[in-house]
Amino acid sequence: MSPEELAALAHLRRARDLIDREYARPLDVPTIAQRALMSPAHFSRQFRAAYGETPYSYLMTRRVERAMALLRGGMSVTDACMAVGCTSLGSFSSRFTELVGETPTAYRTREHDAVAAMPSCEAKQRTKPTRKKPSSFGEAASPAAS
Repeated sequence: MSPEELAALAHLRRARDLIDREYARPLDVPTIAQRALMSPAHFSRQFRAAYGETPYSYLMTRRVERAMALLRGGMSVTDACMAVGCTSLGSFSSRFTELVGETPTAYRTREHDAVAAMPSCEAKQRTKPTRKKPSSFGEAASPAAS
C-alpha cells in the first residue's frame, strides 16, 4: 500500500471514530468528511469502499445499536430515539425495523434475559444490528446480511 493510501485509511478511521464517539450529536456527511480531510462526495465513496456501507448508514447502525441497549434497559422508544441523536421518531423506527427485523416497541417489550447473562463483549457482538434487506434508497445489503 502506498503512503497516500495509508494516509487516506488513517483519515477514514479518524472519521469512523468520530461517528463511534459522537453518534448522539447532530452529524452529517460534510462534517464527517471534513474530519477525514476529504470532499463529501470523495469521502462517501472512499468510506463505502473501505467499510462496505455509506457513512450515513454506518452512523444509523451505530445509533440503532446504542438504542437497542437503552431499550433493553427499559427506556421508552421516544427517549431512546432522542438519546442516540435521532430527531424523527418515524425515521428512527423505520431504520430500527430495517436493521433489527422488529419494531423498537416489540424489541423493548421482548425478554432479553440471555443478553443480560452474557459478558458485555459477547452481548455487543451478538446484538449488533445488521441490515435485513436493501433499503429503498438503492444501498446494497451489508455483507453480514448475505
